[in-house]
Amino acid sequence: MKKIGVVITDGVGFRNFILSDFIQESQKIFGEVVVLSCLPKEVYAEINPNLKVIELDIYKENFLTWFLRKYKEVAHLKLHRKNNFGIQNNLDATKSTSKNSRGYATRLIFLIASYFHSEKLIQKFNYWQQQSFKNDAVTKSYSDLLKKEQFDILFFTHQRPPFIAPLVYQAEQIKLKTVSFIFSWDNLASKGRMAANFDYFLVWSDLMKKELQQFYSTVGASNIEVVGTPQFESYVLDRYATTKSDFYQKFGLDETKKTICFSCGDSSTSRNDELYIETIAESIKNGEIQNANLLVRTSPAEDPIRFQSLVEKYDFVRWNHPKWKLSREGHQEVWSQRIPAIEDVIDLRGSLEHTDLNLNMLSTMSLDFIQFDKPVINTVFGNAENGLYDDQKFLKYEHIINVVNSKATRIVKNKKELIDTINMYLSNPSIDQEHRKQLLQMQVSKPLEGTGKRIAEALLQWA
Repeated sequence: MKKIGVVITDGVGFRNFILSDFIQESQKIFGEVVVLSCLPKEVYAEINPNLKVIELDIYKENFLTWFLRKYKEVAHLKLHRKNNFGIQNNLDATKSTSKNSRGYATRLIFLIASYFHSEKLIQKFNYWQQQSFKNDAVTKSYSDLLKKEQFDILFFTHQRPPFIAPLVYQAEQIKLKTVSFIFSWDNLASKGRMAANFDYFLVWSDLMKKELQQFYSTVGASNIEVVGTPQFESYVLDRYATTKSDFYQKFGLDETKKTICFSCGDSSTSRNDELYIETIAESIKNGEIQNANLLVRTSPAEDPIRFQSLVEKYDFVRWNHPKWKLSREGHQEVWSQRIPAIEDVIDLRGSLEHTDLNLNMLSTMSLDFIQFDKPVINTVFGNAENGLYDDQKFLKYEHIINVVNSKATRIVKNKKELIDTINMYLSNPSIDQEHRKQLLQMQVSKPLEGTGKRIAEALLQWA
């Protein structure tokens, strides 16, 4: 019987792989399943007390390692920037004007990488990066861990966090097979380089498989398996279901009215959310939208304090603040240490299943609501000319172009379009139904049922 190590890097990975059926299904077909956790060990006890969890020491980069990784990431973006606005925008966002060592180093990296950014050179920088941390105490502790545990395969539930690179390096030294799951639908077409090289990959869809081969030319088709994503598996698991009556009662919603759910992004990219919420609330208040509840679900990645004035102004608006607790202080990526309560998974599923319409600023929540065949409106009022945060620029990202072209959601760019589209969907939710089905097939090419089992079986074939 084979032994697998499962690396959980953050709270989203905890939700996707611990709160889904993945661990249970893996325990059925592997001789032993061990979680290597970048979260505190105690967060697993309530979920699965019999699960073996090893809490990893978290590696912190020194300046040299950071420089080599940064060069690798910028070179990757430079290599693939042509005809890809998302990558070009990411490059611009990565530039620095800071007058400190990292600011000066970033500008040097951009200068050199403008001329030298081949895949061969990126691999050379990956090697140098590994050499820069191979003698670090945490890196050495990973070597001892892997030799002691004697895994047959090591599964990384996220491909990007820089602190996993030393663990991948030590796996390479003992020829331990590594697999990575591609974390999100936008990671390949607009984000930077993976943290390391992996032997095999699990992806959401046939589209993502194609993207992986496009942006990582050394990865062969036989090393990629399309499995869907456990991000949505909780939506078909009975333990997370709730009735409409219970859901409406919990959030104080009027069951005689239809419910609009606005799901927020975080303030770094979804800066116009306050405007969108206020526009909808005012339209309900003045009768332009009739017989409707408004439920707002804030982002689990941030404190919802920015919405406090709206809470006070509109007492009829209901708020769902995700129950994600901070599991520890002082981590280099604090947001990654937030983990969801089971209650929040139930609340999220309830909002998808029992509300009538979703609005969001081009987030993956569009796919969540479409899993329940709910109409989705994407709000993008801001552009380069009107003084609002320019969220229309995201319409030029590759993964969003796919959404726009699918016609599965309606893109609204002003108040009139927003109100008209809300009223249209509330009166006829079946509009665009076929387009929604097609978008799901494009982005998640496997059914939700059995996702955890499918992933476990794919890993076993490579072990």
